[in-house]
Amino acid sequence: MRIRLTLLPILLLLASCGPSNGDGPINVAIIGTPDSLFQQSVRLSPGAQHLRAATFEGLVSLDPGGQVVPALAERWIVTDDGLSYIFRLRDGTWPDDEEITAADVRRLLRENIRRLRGTSLGLDLAKVDEIRAMTGRVIEVRLSAPMPDFLRLLAQPELGFVKSGSGPGPMVMSRDDDASVARLSALPPETRGLPAREDWEALARPLNIQPMSTTEAVAAFSRGDVDLVLGGSIIDFPLAEAGPLSRGTIQVDPALGLLGLVIREETDLLADPARREALSMAIDRAELIQPFGLGGWQASTWIVPPGLFANSPFPPQRWQELSLEQRRATAAARIRAWEAESGEDAQIEVGLPDGPGSNLLFRQLSQTWASIGVSVERKAPGEGAEIELRDAIARYSSPRWYLNQFHCALDAGLCSPEADALVRQSLTEPDPAERERLLAEAHAALVEQEVYIPLGAPVRWSLVRGSLRNYLANQWGLHPLFPLSQPTT
Repeated sequence: MRIRLTLLPILLLLASCGPSNGDGPINVAIIGTPDSLFQQSVRLSPGAQHLRAATFEGLVSLDPGGQVVPALAERWIVTDDGLSYIFRLRDGTWPDDEEITAADVRRLLRENIRRLRGTSLGLDLAKVDEIRAMTGRVIEVRLSAPMPDFLRLLAQPELGFVKSGSGPGPMVMSRDDDASVARLSALPPETRGLPAREDWEALARPLNIQPMSTTEAVAAFSRGDVDLVLGGSIIDFPLAEAGPLSRGTIQVDPALGLLGLVIREETDLLADPARREALSMAIDRAELIQPFGLGGWQASTWIVPPGLFANSPFPPQRWQELSLEQRRATAAARIRAWEAESGEDAQIEVGLPDGPGSNLLFRQLSQTWASIGVSVERKAPGEGAEIELRDAIARYSSPRWYLNQFHCALDAGLCSPEADALVRQSLTEPDPAERERLLAEAHAALVEQEVYIPLGAPVRWSLVRGSLRNYLANQWGLHPLFPLSQPTT
């Protein structure tokens, strides 16, 4: 498009590196490896998710607070039965100057869904039954059963549209061939279906996005070289307070999702669900998180948080009728019985990524399990450990997201075909109460098999300069880059 090509060089001149002074480029560090920012696969790193959301928007997107807002669709309606979502597309063009049409969007959305098959996000999209182009700028998506969180699912970065290798914005990216820095500049409002604004170029701030290790990112923030650090997790949280400038600027998201240990191998000590339960029931989750100093962290002993069911089918915590001492005594008895029967010492291997937070977790788990007679060896993820850390942010707030993470097709660890069948049955169930019953039964089947040792909510943290606007902590761990470039008034 002519307007993009003529304005881009001017924008890139503005996007030079260096600390932001309130009106220059905003410098953002995203924790990750040099290649992680530019991933193109169906499984994106946090950095690649942020970059893709800024340059390849879909029908809808997320605002800084994690709420769904218009993107290619300027507005929409949902039919009373919750089965049909009808979107009116904005008046705009693709980067190749071709008009955005419903036929294009139908084809691209179908391609995205097809590409995601075999992933947990593909399972989440299983209720999409039909996609129709109704007129030149109206598209309908029909579902097999109501899904209140469907719009949030459509806002995921992986569902952004790519046409002829480019996306519809709202930002345009440039990158030197031999550099890991991405330079982002906001597109003019008129290219996004909005009224033209003469001063947009002066008001919209370019962004420099660079992947860094946690240590590098925290040091750069403390020096004042970057304005925002994204992508922190529990693995590196102990590094977040390094440096005087980071104090008081740590933002921890009230995240939803999974933080726990998935059982990879059903052998030896872990061959029996009762012994797998023993490992879980021995953990004092409040004590586990204490060394991190994370106030307000939500511990959990269930796979699905009870509050996500309209009528919770189980109590807030497992084993609540037992004291911690009683739980550990029960667990230790099961371990001793296995040792006596097998003639072997109780030991397990745990896969944890490198990082100071992992070191703390390993220390706490080792001490806990030693108290019931189990020794622990640490391995890196993917090196054949029997148990591995699972750390994932939820895409939407439904029990089905949690259950899909353990689907047998994903081959991510122990699973339950019975649970998968119940979730599949829920996809076409029109009655909300019956859908919830099916999902609750699926959850019970997974718990019965003890496929997972829940610890609590995932941890996501950022370092945020006080002068930065349009950043908000949210449940989804995604912090859109485009709003950072926009004026607050």
